[in-house]
Amino acid sequence: MKLVIAIVRPEKLNEVLEALYRAEVTGLTISRVRGHGGETEQVETYRGMTVKVELHDKVRLEIGVSDSFVEPTVRAILSAAVTGEVGDGKIFVLPVEKVYRIRTGEEDRSAVTPVTTEESGV
Repeated sequence: MKLVIAIVRPEKLNEVLEALYRAEVTGLTISRVRGHGGETEQVETYRGMTVKVELHDKVRLEIGVSDSFVEPTVRAILSAAVTGEVGDGKIFVLPVEKVYRIRTGEEDRSAVTPVTTEESGV
């Protein structure tokens, strides 16, 4: 099991979500974040003062996947998030020691496997 963390441009989020859906990657968490990587610094004037804007708005996606879904997940994000410009983001793949589904107590691969409609009672 792995945790895929992707930091992408906010304007690319819908494309990334569509690509993940096509790759059958459904469970994820999204957070709005600010950060600084290789982008050039912006200088703005605010109330008559010159201010360096060093942090940029980004979106962080966290996706817990079984090992077989790592490559499809990474490929989907890479294909949808790229603009070719500095600041497109990063993808980190980290090992996961243990996962539990709170509702059922399922562990590991069972806990990261999507729940089907029949199982959820919908």
